[in-house]
Amino acid sequence: MNMGLELEATKAVQDDKLMFVKVHMPWDVLCTYAEVLHIKLPIQPNDLSTRSSPWRFLSCITKHFYPDEKLIRKEAEYFTAPFEKSRLGLFCIKERDLFFTPSMRSRMASYILSRAPYEIRGNVKKFGITKLLDGGVYRAAYPLHDCRFNVRSKEDNCPNERFLLYQEWAHPKSFYKIQPLDLIRKYYGEKIGIYFAWLGFYTYMLFLAAVVGVCCFIYGYKTQETSTWSKEVCDPEIGGQIVMCPQCDKFCNFWRLNSTCEASKNLCIFDNFGTLVFAVFMSVWVTLFLEFWKRYQAELEYEWDTVEFLEQEEPPRPEYEAKCVHERKNPITGVKEKVPFTACGRCIRVSIGIGTVLFWILLIVASIVAVMVYRLAVFFAFSTRLRQQDLKTLEPLKEYVTPQMATSVTASLINFVIIMILNTLYERVAIWITNFELPRTKTDYENSLTLKMFLFQFVNYYSSCFYIAFAKGKAVSYPGNPVYIGRYRNEECDPGGCLIELTTQLAIIMGGKAIWNNIQEVLLPWAKNMFFRHCQRGDAESTIPRWEQDYHLQPFSSLGLFYEYLEMVIQFGFVTLFVASFPLAPALALVNNLFEIRVDAWKIVTQFRRIEPEKAQDIGAWQPILQGITILAVATNAMIIAFTSDMIPRLVYYWSFSVYPYGDHTDHTMQGYINSSLSVFNTSDFTEDSKPEGLYNITTCRYRDFRFPPGHPKQYEHNMYYWHVIAAKLAFIIVLEHIVYLTKFVLANIIPDVPYAVKEQIKREKYLTQVILHETNLKLVTRRLKENEEEAAKDTEDDNSQKDLDLDF
Repeated sequence: MNMGLELEATKAVQDDKLMFVKVHMPWDVLCTYAEVLHIKLPIQPNDLSTRSSPWRFLSCITKHFYPDEKLIRKEAEYFTAPFEKSRLGLFCIKERDLFFTPSMRSRMASYILSRAPYEIRGNVKKFGITKLLDGGVYRAAYPLHDCRFNVRSKEDNCPNERFLLYQEWAHPKSFYKIQPLDLIRKYYGEKIGIYFAWLGFYTYMLFLAAVVGVCCFIYGYKTQETSTWSKEVCDPEIGGQIVMCPQCDKFCNFWRLNSTCEASKNLCIFDNFGTLVFAVFMSVWVTLFLEFWKRYQAELEYEWDTVEFLEQEEPPRPEYEAKCVHERKNPITGVKEKVPFTACGRCIRVSIGIGTVLFWILLIVASIVAVMVYRLAVFFAFSTRLRQQDLKTLEPLKEYVTPQMATSVTASLINFVIIMILNTLYERVAIWITNFELPRTKTDYENSLTLKMFLFQFVNYYSSCFYIAFAKGKAVSYPGNPVYIGRYRNEECDPGGCLIELTTQLAIIMGGKAIWNNIQEVLLPWAKNMFFRHCQRGDAESTIPRWEQDYHLQPFSSLGLFYEYLEMVIQFGFVTLFVASFPLAPALALVNNLFEIRVDAWKIVTQFRRIEPEKAQDIGAWQPILQGITILAVATNAMIIAFTSDMIPRLVYYWSFSVYPYGDHTDHTMQGYINSSLSVFNTSDFTEDSKPEGLYNITTCRYRDFRFPPGHPKQYEHNMYYWHVIAAKLAFIIVLEHIVYLTKFVLANIIPDVPYAVKEQIKREKYLTQVILHETNLKLVTRRLKENEEEAAKDTEDDNSQKDLDLDF
């Protein structure tokens, strides 16, 4: 009240012990703090003509995808300038009550309440609504919704913006409509608006990636029956005659290659030339996404008046101030100030935080090792049960379930459960570490938490995929000298490679994560609100005042938006880092995001209290994280194609080893590739520890590698084919990375970050602001000069009158 606010207390209708304090802001207070917060307000209508879209001939079709213009009218565009109380005449003030938007008023009220002192004890000054909330003096503090979400308000001058947002944005029937971003920004503030703008833009860009990915999938599906090497695997005369070596010691049996016929057909869907083209396309798509987002973000910055957004010096967090016991000299102002710890104490806190993060990352690595051990142990069990003992039918009992596939699916499910459990635990640990480090401001707090959470989530979600892509089956040696991890023999890839296992892992983690998050985001708030309504008395909702209805909604966490960004950035990593193994990833992400936008909209409009408006210029620290993911994605996709898929060995065989001097064919062909890619092993060379229990008079078996056969002077050593393949893989990675990085560099430089039209409007606005301010100052100086001249003339007249009086006397 001492700072100018007007407070009004009223009792609750449903709970006599509950008191509500309503905060009102008079016009003078609004003007004062609008100037303090540098809020930009309209000074003149925008007189720059908007350029017509080249797609205007499609307006008869696209108009159905926009919100109803009768309900949500397009607001007039204005040039704006930072508000100054002394120059009210410069601004377009039609009605005082509507000049400041509700989000502006809420932001100013929050600014005052967070700084209002309420107790002084000696040198200790307590202030801010946050401390009162933490101390239990108040139960909640929140801005009010303007009406119920599903019923239009009958009050005069009520804009019914919440109702409009529900009808045209959050309602399931509006899932196909473009988001009303201006209304979202007006109602919830720029920080919420920029999140939904980014999420919507990301979803629109996914349409193109999803279409190309589905086309690649269809191409692979259509060509699986015509693949020469897959036909050889399934051919009873080729794959049926090739006896493969056991993949575990003693209890595993020999098996025929055609037992993996279905797996090889499925592998053809993802391991083909279309995947290579799609991986290159996605590398370019990611660059275009980031560059066009920068342009779109620049447009929003101008339209939402955040181009020259000046963040006020943030006040210290209450938790920080409460522990300020040490004094130090401020290096900037030279004034003594209190800090919570010395330089040594800060170093100790940061070191403990880093150590804790590293410990949890090592815990994730330990969980991955545990899953690896599970893979090795369960593969032994599946190999024993799923391979028949009869020599005449060395095939799986079930056509579609191979030991590799059964191991991969069960391990992926277990890994997903471990990921979700570790996520839940680490979220609390990360918040505890960040609280222990005691960042000074809210921005410092969010940045510190962002780094910790993303680093952990990156390792947690992606480590198993990196293991399958780049570690599994890479160090297995040959049957006579296998590599062991502890007492278990290192697992091998399927004869067609580990790509299908990586695809399975991605599908399970992406699909499971999307389903779990959407259920959690929808069901939990809905169930809590239903429980509170059930516990309330039977008063009609129309008789309960607006502030009491909002009180019974769920509070929106201060880190709520942080988790929404984190969820989408992790998904972005799946879409880009491993897309070479799973071209359907963009399509799954697109479907998920179409639900995500509406679920988030429904959640914040119907289930949560009105979010406190905050100013934001961009997506903040997430922008460099996205850029880092895009750079890493080029390397990971190139290495997946080179080391995880069988594309490079097939190309080497087609161009070099299928014809003279290495092959017997006269023309380049893929015939004979399967026989060429499998080395021969003499069963008499088994060690006692790895020798199968029954050899069934089998003298030789085949295994996946490029080695000299038994009897050769360099038996079981890598042959020339192996070194050709290694050289081709390295050359492929180097060439692809350089081409893609060069393309990304060229695109990033030829696409300007700020559109030319926006630059013109920004310059025009600056010019108008300077002209208006200059004219105002000129009028002020002229008026003052005129007043001074009048005063001087009056003084001269008084002097002349005095002289006349002297003469008279």
